[in-house]
This record gives sequence, structure tokens and C-alpha cells, in this order.
Amino acid sequence: MMTNLRFIGDSLGCSASGERLVSATRDGDLQEAKALLEYNPRLASYSTFGFRNSPLHFSAAQGHHEIVALLLESGVDANLRNARGLTGLMLACQYGHWEVVQILTLFKANIHKKDYLHGGTALHLASLNGHTRCIRLLLADYVPSIPEFWNIMGGHIELSFTDNFDPHALSMVINVRADGGITALHMAALNGHAESVQLLLDLGASVSEVTLDDGAIIDLIGSGSTPLHYAACGGNAACCQVLIARGASLTSKNVNRATPLMVARLWRRNWLENILSDEDQGRIQILPSPCLSLPLMSIVKIARDCGWRNNCIQSPACADPCVVCLERKCTVCAAGCGHEFCTKCALYLCSTNQASIAIQGPPGSIPCPLCRSSIVMFVKLDVSTPRKEMPKKSIPLSDSSIRSEYSRSIITQSCMPRRHFACIPLIGSSSFRSLGFQRFPSLKLNTVLCKEGNAETAHCLVKNRRLQKSTSDYERNRRSCSWIVTLNRYFTVAGSN
Repeated sequence: MMTNLRFIGDSLGCSASGERLVSATRDGDLQEAKALLEYNPRLASYSTFGFRNSPLHFSAAQGHHEIVALLLESGVDANLRNARGLTGLMLACQYGHWEVVQILTLFKANIHKKDYLHGGTALHLASLNGHTRCIRLLLADYVPSIPEFWNIMGGHIELSFTDNFDPHALSMVINVRADGGITALHMAALNGHAESVQLLLDLGASVSEVTLDDGAIIDLIGSGSTPLHYAACGGNAACCQVLIARGASLTSKNVNRATPLMVARLWRRNWLENILSDEDQGRIQILPSPCLSLPLMSIVKIARDCGWRNNCIQSPACADPCVVCLERKCTVCAAGCGHEFCTKCALYLCSTNQASIAIQGPPGSIPCPLCRSSIVMFVKLDVSTPRKEMPKKSIPLSDSSIRSEYSRSIITQSCMPRRHFACIPLIGSSSFRSLGFQRFPSLKLNTVLCKEGNAETAHCLVKNRRLQKSTSDYERNRRSCSWIVTLNRYFTVAGSN
């Protein structure tokens, strides 16, 4: 009996602590979550009653990426599901929290899992809401860091075995179907996310995939519809133009024998008639997506192997800090220009870049923040090898004799004892004469440092304001004393006469 009561008490205590952890992860209280996990690490796997949402689900849905990293480092499973079959990665993609998606990608969260209601993946949820950063992070393990990627996807060059790239695997991931045969491209086109449509097409999404009549969903557009049918229903002109430019057919019909133009008229999208009726008018020249990031695969692999946290923060006197954050040590360098960064800054650069300027490089390369040259790949630095110091510039003096004399004077001054100047009392009537004839300590300047006849050089060597003020007081007191001596002489001569 006592054992059962103790078990019930432990369960109630664990439940109370678990609810506190859920509240901390939902509100973003990092210190509270850290204290609770230190007290009981098993609380990371706690789930609420009913929907069975874990602390990872709450923190991922709210975008608290630091707490997500804390939970994953505590040993929680990155692929935990709730009652609907949603994982933390799906919730982060649904709400567009790309930093959470980045952390979960580094911990190798499964992007192929589907929810229980609609069979959608994290890619479907990211495309549904137009989160392009989440899309490219999800596909980071499938898009290689090679300059020929754009030409290979366009069919301009053949794939070589040395590229370590599997286009079939990328096509299977990006064209995965949810219930009803809906792909991620259907989702983005229906909701009018032109940037997501363009990125998906650049990564190999098919414009000819059609929906299915499997009875799982109610398809108001009609089964057998292409992404262009969905774009016509959504009413976004840019999405229609991008799809037509990439080869979408204007004459394809669904099971209702409706073309994209007929779907646009059915849903009263009258502004699309000119685009969907004339193929030449709707076809425009499409440039590569600015959201494509080729170096992302290389930096993700380096971050998984070497870590990406703040455990290597350097002191302010670090000899070789990262030029972006000025805190962490450089661990990677850009292949090409050779500029060095820390892993976290390089990862942030690849995850957030959206090339809005033209750079000289292959499509998908990102500009270097220092020289604006194109970056296709990041390479890990060998931190065990001592770095070579840059040669220091010598002082540009006139001849070798002055240089040697300057060095000897610096050594002599460093070895000499420091002189301390006494505090000068305020000028008063009782101490005026004693102060006026007081001997001031002099500063001996090295004449080698100043050229003859150059008064400006000699003046700029005196930088001590206290010394200049003391010297001016001395000259003023000396002139006052000379006036008194002259006055005494005048009275002496007058008295003798």
C-alpha cells in the first residue's frame, strides 16, 4: 500500500514539474527550463494530456530556438509526435520559424514523416504558408554545393559521378504526395506564394503532377488538376506566369474537363484571362530563384561534425576572431575568395541569404559579405595547424641610423624609472613668491625623433595636457615675478633720489 502511494506521489510530482516545463517552453523562459531539466532530465519527454504535445512541440511552435536546442541536447527525440501526428519540425515549418528548422535539421530530424489527418509533410506545411527559408533548410541534405547544379537541373550538362548528387532522390522528396495527390507545388501555387513556387521549380518540382481522386479529401477544383489549375483558382498572376514559363500546359484538363482558364473563370479570376488564354503572352523570362543557396549543404555537414554552439567564444584579445561576430574563432573558409568565418555566422549567412544583387558566379551562389565574390562551398579549417602571422609593417623612417636610434631610445625610455609630477598648489598671495621661483621638473625629448626646422613635428610630440598647463603656469608666474623685481628697483631708485 505504501509503495503504491509513493508511486502516485511521484507521478503527481512529475506531472506538476512537467506542466511547469511546458509553461516555460511555451513562454520562452530559458532559465526556468534549464533549471527544471537539471533537476529531472526525464521531463524533456513529458507530454500533455489529450493532444499529447511535448515541450518540444510548444517551443517549436512558438519559435523559441534556444529552448529547442536545450531540449535536443538533453536527449529528447527530435521526431516526437502529438495526437495529430505532427512533429516539432512540422510545427516550425507551419509557423515559419526557420531558426527552429535549422536546429532540427542539424539534429537530423526526419523530413519524411506525415501527419495523421492529411498525410502532409513538413515541406507541404512550409509551402502552404510560403516560408522559403524553411523550404531550403528542409532540402539542405539533397541540394549539393557544386557550381553546376543549375545546369544539371536544367538539363544543359550531364551529371558526372564525381558530383555526389542524386537528382532522383531530390525529385522524390520535393514531389512527395499528400492525401489526394497534392504536392508542395500545388500548395504554394494555390496560396499565391510566387517565391516558393519559383524555388520549388528550381529544385526540381514537376509542373505536370496531377491530383488524385482517392476519396481522402474533397477537391473543389477537381481531381486530375495540375499546379497551374491551383494557381488559377488562387488568382495569383505571378504564380501563373512562373508555371507557364517553366512548361506548364494551358490545355491540360482535369476530370471535370476544365482547363486552367475555365477554372479561373469559375472562381471569378477575370484578371487571369489574358495570361491563361495566350501562351506567348503569359510566358516570360524567369531568372533563377534568389532564395537558392548552394553552400548550405557544405556548412550543415561541417556544423554537424564540428558543432555550432557558443562553446568556443574567444576573449576580446583573440588573435583571429570571426569578422562578422568578433567573438568566435574562425572555423570555416569560403572556397574561392578564402575569407574565414565561424561556423555559426556562415550557417546564418546561408540560411538567411536572399541574393538581391547580381554577382559574378553560378546561380545559387551567395555573395561574400567582405568582397562580394560568389561562394558555392565552405571548407573546414584545420584549427590544429598553427596559423601564420601576417608580416608587420615597419615604421617608415628616413634612414637606417634614425631607425636604430629610435629603437635604442624606446628601450631606454622603457627601462628608465617613471617620474611623478607633484601637485601644484593653487596660486595665493602667501605662496606667490615661493611658487614663482619653484623649479619645475623638465621633460627631456629625444632630438632624433624631430627633424631640424620642423616645428610642427616637435609640437605634436607633446601630448600631456597637464604638462602643458604646468608650463604655461610657470611662464605666467615668471612674468609676474619679473614685474615685482622691476617695481622693487623703481622704488629703490626713487628712494635713493
